[in-house]
Amino acid sequence: MPISLYLKNLRSHIGRDLVLMPAVAALVRNEAGHVLFQRRTDDGLWSLPAGSVDPGETPSQALVREVQEETGLLVEPTRVVGVFGGSSFRVCYSNGDVVEYTTIVFECCTLSGELGGLDDETAELRYFSSAERPPLNPEYPAALFDPRGTPTLLFT
Repeated sequence: MPISLYLKNLRSHIGRDLVLMPAVAALVRNEAGHVLFQRRTDDGLWSLPAGSVDPGETPSQALVREVQEETGLLVEPTRVVGVFGGSSFRVCYSNGDVVEYTTIVFECCTLSGELGGLDDETAELRYFSSAERPPLNPEYPAALFDPRGTPTLLFT
């Protein structure tokens, strides 16, 4: 998905300077408890399915939209499992735009759909066990991927 109209307008005023953005990410597990990861086309790195919250959109609405666009799955967020941000969630895009995300991670259940990205952001989708997960960008705490589930809310 290209840059949102909101961010495009904001960039026309501030240029490439740092923008703080609310974001969401999905923790989607298969029947074996493995977590779904997305390898992105822009940088080739692995991450959770994720994206920015648009103006007027609730975080849960943004999550459902982003997951469907990036994975082809319709999910329902069931609970918040973590909130992350800071310099490790700062991205400098290839065009020079700088964004620092504050990301709410939701645990989700899959309602329907077939695995396959509906946009051009997804190079590959794959479920990984906690022990075999690839290096991530951004790197989330390992406890988030515990196959027994995340017992408490995690923060950074």
